[in-house]
Amino acid sequence: MGTDKILFIGGSMNQTTMMHQIAQHLMDEYDCYFTTYYSDGFLGLLAKARLLEFTVMGEKRARQSREYFEAHHLKTDYGGTAGDYDLVVSSSDLVIQRNIADKKIVLVQEGMTDPEKWTYHLVKTLKLPRYLAGTSTTGLSDAYEKFCVASEGYRDLFIRKGVKPEKIVVTGIPNFDNVKRFLDNDFPHKHYVLVATSDARETLKIHNRKKFIQYALDIAGDRQVIFKLHPNEKKERAVREIKALAPHALIYTEGNTDEMIANCDVLITQYSTVNYVGLALGKEVHSYDLDVAELRKLTPWQNGGKSSEYIAEVCRNVIKGTST
Repeated sequence: MGTDKILFIGGSMNQTTMMHQIAQHLMDEYDCYFTTYYSDGFLGLLAKARLLEFTVMGEKRARQSREYFEAHHLKTDYGGTAGDYDLVVSSSDLVIQRNIADKKIVLVQEGMTDPEKWTYHLVKTLKLPRYLAGTSTTGLSDAYEKFCVASEGYRDLFIRKGVKPEKIVVTGIPNFDNVKRFLDNDFPHKHYVLVATSDARETLKIHNRKKFIQYALDIAGDRQVIFKLHPNEKKERAVREIKALAPHALIYTEGNTDEMIANCDVLITQYSTVNYVGLALGKEVHSYDLDVAELRKLTPWQNGGKSSEYIAEVCRNVIKGTST
């Protein structure tokens, strides 16, 4: 093992598992450490006061990541306090923590980015903190050496937003680069309409759940409907709302959403990265609030699960100071 050190910043379980997959290709060469997502300054104080539980800085997600690190026997440095890192790998640049601001950073796209609403334009125009506009401002920090993105479609999108083309590398992204693997599953149902709900309300977004349920039922017609709840939802409330309008629907509060998508004929979502799983598998996809034709252009590169390997190579080149 070499002396160079890399810090991997987790967050949601999607972010955390992505970081682990990338690190697995680097652990024989570099000293790799992991941390939950963190912040400093005012945001750090809010997180400590448990006022950011709806974000990746909340204690629930931090606890899940800590448990994951422990289960996989990964070395940790919470908050990156050691400070002597040759590279930092993160899937979010909405916040650039003070102790990594002078480090080499590789940014990895996590998944779908938020639509460019009025908050996005306000943040860009007035140069307000990027996190105020959510993930729509992903990539705009310019604090990184390289930005690994999901597809050529996303490359074009980020360039349009102002990201420097020479910093973008299309690698695909872990967890969304080999969706065919979900076809081999033991989920007991097939040929149904799957409705994947969102945690919009839990993350303080506006969402009319009754209208969304009716939208899904109108598309489904007389076909079997299965609702899969988002893991972060208030489950009792969501189940109650669905039963009131769709008493014959099946409701799953747990389970592998990707495998459920693999077995369905039709996928209906609100705002969700699982749209890409359905599109990559050739499913009929309906999005309550997004343009499916645009989503099709953005669908992550399917490379047989090689994205983490490609991103690891980008990391090597950044540490060595060579081009990718």
